[in-house]
Amino acid sequence: INATGFWEKMKKSLGSKRKQISAGQIEEIVRLHGRFEEGEYVKILDNDEFGYVTVTVERPLYNEKGKPVLDSKKRPKPDTSKRDTENIPLTENVDDYFQREVKPHVPDAWMERSRDKVGYEIPFNRFFYKYTPPRDLPVIDAELKDKVARIQALLAEVVQ
Repeated sequence: INATGFWEKMKKSLGSKRKQISAGQIEEIVRLHGRFEEGEYVKILDNDEFGYVTVTVERPLYNEKGKPVLDSKKRPKPDTSKRDTENIPLTENVDDYFQREVKPHVPDAWMERSRDKVGYEIPFNRFFYKYTPPRDLPVIDAELKDKVARIQALLAEVVQ
């Protein structure tokens, strides 16, 4: 439930808090939850849609001749300065994601799967974002011309 717009301004701030949820707004949020129907403020999602696995991406350490430095098992040693991570949604296959999103950009990379960590987040923007097209350019131009004219008029008063 996206209840970020359900608030009203407090009559008096309480420290840094300046917004509160009214009793009527609480009732509306509870009603939305109880109905369990998708709508403008409600999305019904599986838990996995909030989850991701953080995978460590390694790249080889190269010697001064441009050859990969190998460890005792003849595998490339990782260059810790080039270590990176990728957050891969739990709903995606990790290997497919890696081949599609990482390998084309860094072909010598590999995943160190022993460092995988699973996490969860609620990305409100991903689920509730509403695109608002920018204003038309002529409208913006007219506003800018108006503002510039007002600034020039104020400056003219100061200069006199």
